[in-house]
Amino acid sequence: MSFVRFLIAGVREWLHGSRLYWGWVGFLLALCAVGAAGYALQLRDGLVVTGLSDQVSWGFYISNFAFLVGIAAAAVLLVIPAYLFHRADLKAVVLLGEGLAVAAVIAAMLFVLVDLGRIDRAWHLLPFIGRFNWPASLLAWDVVVLNGYLMLNLAIPLYVHYRHWQGREPNLKAYFPFVVVAMFWAISIHTVTAFLFSANAARPFWHTSLLGPRFIASAFVSGPALIILILQAIRRLTTYPVGENVIHTLALVMTISLQISLFFVIAELFTDFYNETTHAASIRYLFFGLHGATGLRAWIWAAVVLNVAALTILMINPLRRRLATLNVACGLAIVGIWIEKGMGLVVPGFIPTPLGEVFEYTPSAVELAVSVGIWAFGALVFTLLAKSSIAIELGHVRDRASGAPAAPREGPASALSA
Repeated sequence: MSFVRFLIAGVREWLHGSRLYWGWVGFLLALCAVGAAGYALQLRDGLVVTGLSDQVSWGFYISNFAFLVGIAAAAVLLVIPAYLFHRADLKAVVLLGEGLAVAAVIAAMLFVLVDLGRIDRAWHLLPFIGRFNWPASLLAWDVVVLNGYLMLNLAIPLYVHYRHWQGREPNLKAYFPFVVVAMFWAISIHTVTAFLFSANAARPFWHTSLLGPRFIASAFVSGPALIILILQAIRRLTTYPVGENVIHTLALVMTISLQISLFFVIAELFTDFYNETTHAASIRYLFFGLHGATGLRAWIWAAVVLNVAALTILMINPLRRRLATLNVACGLAIVGIWIEKGMGLVVPGFIPTPLGEVFEYTPSAVELAVSVGIWAFGALVFTLLAKSSIAIELGHVRDRASGAPAAPREGPASALSA
């Protein structure tokens, strides 16, 4: 019964906030409505309203899915130093990182759902109910690891918050084994996602053993970049303690990962272009165009420029330690990795087709609307989870039955916690 009261207390916290909080929630709900309207149109008319076709069957939806799985996996960068190296500053924000992982996984799964077309096809993703082709299907593996990761990142923070809500310290021995499992599970979710692509032998652009390491390296760029921006916003809007060393640590991880990621890109370019074969047709189309088709050339060169610019800033220590320039680098890296892992990876794998046909893809207005709605829903999920988490950790919400008094709401916490 006390756990039910805990859940109710967390939900009640969502109903209290400043004008800024309600304005932000209202904005996200409006974007969710736009996405719902687009999805209703897609359900009525089918995938014909998208830019997808028999030749290019994965597009904007799966591009966002691949990117968001990387964001979810990057939460491990807070978990490992917090629990294995006992970094108290990182342990203070690790629950927020796990909340971001939950929001990212939910949004990623929604992108898969809308990409299925008919909603009834979702039954085939459910064990024992639909035709869940496990273990033969890699997609079934992806469903398993994503749902498992979601459960882990829900269960661990729930237990920790529940104990803090009661005014007690959580028993580390009780949940640390699950933390260890979550560390390895975080790597597995993005590895399996990479295997979904690389297992397609008929798509030479994806069929490379380097794809898994590239996915992990790029995830450890975009994930920390987004976490850095979010933690700064939380520090600005609330009284929640976010240490400067947390941001500097994530920035350093981001710097090293971006170096590795760009090295992998260079290795791929050398392999494909030094002794070019027909298998390099997709990457030639991506970077230089093919038979007059250049739909993705501007996308990938923009990604290269953005990532190189971000790395230049990050490699200069004074610029990396200055928040203004660090934020610029984070923004550049997020967009650059999103393009590289999305439109620069998913779409060119289909062009040209195994028959040599060049059929370009452009996302439709419906796809853009649905995608905006899903991103907004993910942001809303994180906002609500973060609001309850911050209120509990700051002591603003406590179990009255346990006799633990709630801390007064004071100071600049009004933006989210007032």
